[in-house]
Order: sequence, then structure tokens, then C-alpha cells
Amino acid sequence: MGGDDGTLEFYTREAEQYAEFSAGHSPTDIMDAFADLVPAGGTVLDFGCGSAWAANRFQGMGFVVSGFDGSAGLAEQARARYGIDVAVGRFEEFSDIQAYDGIWASFCLLHDSRAALPGHLTRLQQALRPGGALYVGLISGDGEQRDGFGRLYTYFSEVEMRRALEAAGFSILDVKLTPGKRYDGAPIEELHLYARKA
Repeated sequence: MGGDDGTLEFYTREAEQYAEFSAGHSPTDIMDAFADLVPAGGTVLDFGCGSAWAANRFQGMGFVVSGFDGSAGLAEQARARYGIDVAVGRFEEFSDIQAYDGIWASFCLLHDSRAALPGHLTRLQQALRPGGALYVGLISGDGEQRDGFGRLYTYFSEVEMRRALEAAGFSILDVKLTPGKRYDGAPIEELHLYARKA
């Protein structure tokens, strides 16, 4: 988690319930498209991993996985449910260098401010090995708001994200827009971006 205390407090308080909700996710075309960009048996970081349900799926695909999240409660759920150890820290504290072949950042960067995004993308770029792949999942839109649980949501447009990723040293590979729903049931348009370290 990044710098928003209200969001972090929600995930720590609701860790078990949110982990149960997350466990219902299934492998999707979105995950498969990312996996195709990573060398077989490569290292994958699930950034902002929550209960690490995605890391668990990637591990099942044969990748060597790691997790990073801001919630100690969700990190405990990751260990209990999937046996995955998750490093706990705020996004701005992440400092790995050229450690991963791929980074999966699914609907986590939207929980911090727009001003924080460039720094986060730079840290992710530095954590990738040359040619490493990045997936970023966000909600398409503009502005920011808090949902009924007090979580901060910052919305991004495709154009804005293309510019931000390119400025951070990435080459855009693909962009997809799909319908979805938030944890509170609100309908959203999901923005999926695939990039490679330039």
C-alpha cells in the first residue's frame, strides 16, 4: 500500500474477509497475457498482492513468485492460505533492483495519490531485469474518491497511463478495457496495461 492510511486500515481490518473474496478469482485472459511475456520459470513479483491469490496462480504456472503489500493482515492470509511469504511495506519503501522478470501490479496503484504514481512506476522499472514485463491494472476514469469502506481510488485514463509508463522507461505492449465490479459491487471499466522495460 502507498501513502493512504484509510485504505491500509481497511485492508488490515478486513484481511480475512477480503482474502476470502479474492480467493474466488480464477485464471483469466488478463493473467495469461502477462504470463506469456515472462520467460518460463522466471521470477514474478505480485506487487500490492493482498492475500497473494495471483501469486499463487502464477506459482502454479511454474514461475518463482514473491509478494509485496502494505497490509500485515493480508500478508498473514497469504502465508496461511497459500504458503507465500509477503514482504510488508508501503509502496514508497519498495527498493528491489533488477530482481524480477515480471511484475504484476493489479489494482493496487490506484489506492495512492496521482502525484505518487511516477515514483511508484520508477521503482517498478528499477526492480525489473532488462526486458522485464509489467502489468498494471487500474480503473479507467478521472479524479479520485473514497468508496463506502473508506478506501481511496484514483482513476486514470489510457492516455495518461501511456505517458506515465513511457516517462518511467517502459515501452507499451498492449492496452485492454474490460467491464468489472469493485469489492463494493459498483460497476467499473477496468484498464489493463502491459509494458516492457525499455
